Formats: sequence, C-alpha cells, structure tokens
Amino acid sequence: MSSAPFEDPPFEDPPLEGRARPGYLAELTGVRSGKKSFYPAWVTSIERLEGVIHALDRISRTLVRTVEGQDNLLRATVRTAAEHVDAEYALFALADSVLPEAEPRFTIIGPGGRQLATTDPMPGYVRTCLARALAGELRFDSAASDRPWRHLRVPVKVESEVVGGLLLWAPQRRQIDATDEAVLRILASQSVVALYNSSLHRRSERAQEELLAARQREVIDSERHRIARELHDSVTQSVLSAGMQVELCRAEADGTAAADRLTVAKDLTRGAVDQLRSVIHALSHDRDSARSSLPQLLEQLTSVHLPAELAVELRIGGKPVDLPAAAEHSMFRICGEALFNSAVHGRAHRALIRLTYRASEVVLAVSDDGSGEPDLLRRALRVAGGHDLDGAHRGLANMDARAKELGGTLSVRRSRIGGVQIAVTVPLPSGGGRA
Repeated sequence: MSSAPFEDPPFEDPPLEGRARPGYLAELTGVRSGKKSFYPAWVTSIERLEGVIHALDRISRTLVRTVEGQDNLLRATVRTAAEHVDAEYALFALADSVLPEAEPRFTIIGPGGRQLATTDPMPGYVRTCLARALAGELRFDSAASDRPWRHLRVPVKVESEVVGGLLLWAPQRRQIDATDEAVLRILASQSVVALYNSSLHRRSERAQEELLAARQREVIDSERHRIARELHDSVTQSVLSAGMQVELCRAEADGTAAADRLTVAKDLTRGAVDQLRSVIHALSHDRDSARSSLPQLLEQLTSVHLPAELAVELRIGGKPVDLPAAAEHSMFRICGEALFNSAVHGRAHRALIRLTYRASEVVLAVSDDGSGEPDLLRRALRVAGGHDLDGAHRGLANMDARAKELGGTLSVRRSRIGGVQIAVTVPLPSGGGRA
C-alpha cells in the first residue's frame, strides 16, 4: 500500500460576507498603513497621545493655582505651553485696552523655562510681538515661519472678542498637529478664566479685610464715644463742682494769703475743664473722616474749647499732603496740649500755630508770648524718663512721647514773639496717603 506524502489543503478565500472590510487596521490603530512602517507609526501615535494626556494633566494642575496669585498662575500657564511644544520662547499678553483689572498684563518665558523681564536680552521678534500684542495690533489669522523657528499664534478670546494672545517659538523639527493646537487653545482660553478667578479671589480678600477694619473702627469709635460721655457726665461735672467750691472759698478768704492760692486753684480748675472739653471733642471727632485733614483739624482747634483770653492764629506753609489718620490725630493732640500749656501755665495772650509741609517731613510749631522758660522745659524733658513730673510738665512729656511714636522729634526754644516755641518734626511716610 503506497502512501502519498501529506499535503496541506488548498487555501481558499473566506466568503465575501466574512471578510474584514477595507480600512479595518486604520480604525483599530489610528494609523493608515499595513506596511512594515506600521509599528513605528503606531509607536509615534501612542507617544503623541501620551504627550497630550500629560499636557492636559499639567493644564489641570496649572489652573488650580489661583490662590498663589495671578503672576504665578500666568507664569505656570505659559511654561506649560512652552514645554508642550518644546518652545524656546513663549509669550502671553493681554491688550492694554481690555480687562483693566487683570494683572500682570504679560509674561515671557525664555530658554530653560526662565521668566524674562522686558529689560532682559531677547530676540527682536519676541519684543516686537509683545509690543504689538499689548497695543492690540497683533494679527492671528496667519502664523509666521521664521527659520529656525515655527511661530505659533493662539488668540485669547472673551465672548468672541480677541483680548490677547499666546505666542510660541518652537523648533522647525517639532511637528505641530491639530491636537497640539487644541491643547494650546485650551491653555489660552482657560488662562483668561483663571485670571478672572484670581482677580475675584483677591477682590474677596480685600473686601474681607475692609470689612474687618470697618468692624474694628466701629468698636473703637463706640468705645471712644463711651469714654467721651463718661468724661462729660462725670469727670467734667466733678471738676466744675470743685471749681465752684474753690470760688466760694476764695470769696470768703478775700484779702488773705490763702486767697492767692485759691485763685491759682481756680485757674487750674478752669484749665482742667477746658482740657477735658478738648479731650471730649477729640474723642467724639471721627478721625477717619475724609473731610477733616490736619489743617482742618487745627482750624477747628483755634476756635473751640480754648480759653477766651488766648488769641490763636494758624498759618499753613508748603503744599499739604494727606497723612495717616493716626499721625494726624497725634499731631492734633500735640497742638492741643501745647496751646493748653500756653494758656494755663504760660499765661499767654497770643499763640501762633505754623504747619509747614516740606519734601520729606512736616513741621508743627506752636509759639506763644507767655512767661514760659525754654531752659526749664528742656531740663524737664531730659529727666522725664524716671521722674514723676508735675502737671505743668507731664503734658510736655506726653507730647515728646507722641512725637517719638511717629518717628519724629520734639524741640523747645524761645519763640520770636517772646514766649516758648514747641515744634515737632515728623517724617512723611513714603508714598503718602491716608491710612
């Protein structure tokens, strides 16, 4: 029995209805090729897909950095875009005419992801694009290709209006496809939204700070008014009653040695009442009122709560500038104390207030024609640190303390009109402005 060699059955094509339709490989892999180059193309496609996913992950991590400030947010956004397309330079800019609340207006990322300032060296085409973008003159309908760079321009839009752009300079070897452009558009659009969110966050923080400050001022003002009422209703009335009793005793002791001492006590009592009224006025006064600058406060001081025997004149020199409210209040109190000393202790009939604004300081000087001795007052100031001063000198020590709290100095000298001049020199705060 002869045996025939084993042979494979002939190959037959499968029925037409069972065949895979053309293009099935492209549908499964995303690569339109069945040749030997299929695997490298498939690997490249997978790598690009992973790059896109990685870019989206960086976008999500970038856009949640709102609380770190707009500058850090924008810098991270532009750096993410530059890393995605291997850009040597990247620029994000908003036109000056739009979104005035957004800060910063631009960010530039250079080689190595380093943030650049406008003073740093950079290619002329980057500087030119920045100027045109800020001016709102940059076009986005076409992209330039300047060797060795591929210049990408992605418009930044708000409600269909172009408000700025994301510009990148990537190497020519870096292929840019529609997916990359979509990633960059997402970055550009979401950056503006993130800037808005950051602005709202900062605005909310400022509103909370202002609300807290307003509540603190309300508590302080309430306490000041309470103290003013207590002084008016109790202390002032008690001092007035004491003055009346002194006056009755002085009338009965007329012509004796005790009468002279009672006269002094009467004058001191009257002076205490005047000072209490001045304190009550200061406590009741709203120091934060925008209508009451330091010159206005001093003008009020010359006309209220001062002895009738003292004629006061106010002179303003230089260009007035706003001072912090605390500084104006302290200088107001220094002036009131100096005038009180002139009237009660110096027995002056005339006082001159000079408020002089200079380039870096403000000088408040109170001069009188009284009987005060500058040498004695200066000596009292030198020993004020460790001694219990009498009423005539305690006010002087308080004025010196207030001046030092403001970073200034207090001086005492002979005035040109014959009495004492007390002057306080306070440096102006940098930038000025009412606190």
